[in-house]
Amino acid sequence: MQRIRLRYTKRGRLRFTSHRDFQRAFERALRRAEVPMAYSAGFTPHPKVSYANAAPTGTGSEAEYLEIALTAAREPQTLRALLDESLPTGLDIVDAVEARTSGLADRLTASVWELRLDGVDPADAERAVQVFNTAGSVEVQRMTKNGMRTFDARPAVVHLETQSETADRPTDRPCAILRLVVRHVTPAVRPDDVLSGLRAVADLAPPVPAAVTRLAQGLLDEETGAVTDPLAPDREAAEALTTA
Repeated sequence: MQRIRLRYTKRGRLRFTSHRDFQRAFERALRRAEVPMAYSAGFTPHPKVSYANAAPTGTGSEAEYLEIALTAAREPQTLRALLDESLPTGLDIVDAVEARTSGLADRLTASVWELRLDGVDPADAERAVQVFNTAGSVEVQRMTKNGMRTFDARPAVVHLETQSETADRPTDRPCAILRLVVRHVTPAVRPDDVLSGLRAVADLAPPVPAAVTRLAQGLLDEETGAVTDPLAPDREAAEALTTA
C-alpha cells in the first residue's frame, strides 16, 4: 500500500463549501481520475482518506491537508495533476508527496491566518492589536452543541499584527489587514474568536464580516514563531533515499 499526502486550497466562492461538500467532491475526483484507492473493510467500504484539521466553512485556505492510501503505486505529481483537473476551480490540489514519515496530523500544531477587515481604519486596527497583545487574558464566548462556552483566547495567539494595505483594493474604503499565528489547542481558537476578543478588549467591530484566509499550517517553531511546511520531512526522506 502506498500513501500520498496532498495539500489543497479553498479559494474564491468555494471557501463557502463545507468539509462534507469537499469530501464528496474529492471522492468524485478520485473516481474520475481512476485512482487505485484502498478501501475500508465492512458492509459499507469507503476510500481510505484521512483529513487533517479542516478550515471552518466560509474561510479560504491555501493550506489544507489530507492523506490517501493506494493499492498500486503512483507518481505523486502525476497523481496531483490528475486530481486537480477533476476538481472545480478553487478546490485546487497544489502539492503532493509520498508519505515516508509518520504523524502528519501531529505536525499540524499551528496556523497562519490573514484577516481582511473592510471598512476598518488601519490605525484603529493597530491600536486594537496593541491592546490585545498586552492583555493578560481575553475571554470570548462561542455557542457549542452543549451551549454557550466561555474560554480565554489569548494564550493560543502566538503572534498578531497589522499588515500594510495592498495596492489592488477594489474601492477607496478603508481596509485593515491582520496577520495571525495561532496554536491548535483545545478548545480550538479560531479567527472569529480573535475578532470577538478584539471587540471585547478594544471595541473593534468591523462593519462587514471579515474575509479570512488560512495561509499556512504546520509545526510551530517556538523560538521563531514560524510555521513550517508539514510535508518537508517526507521530501527530505525521499531525497535521502535517492542520494543514498
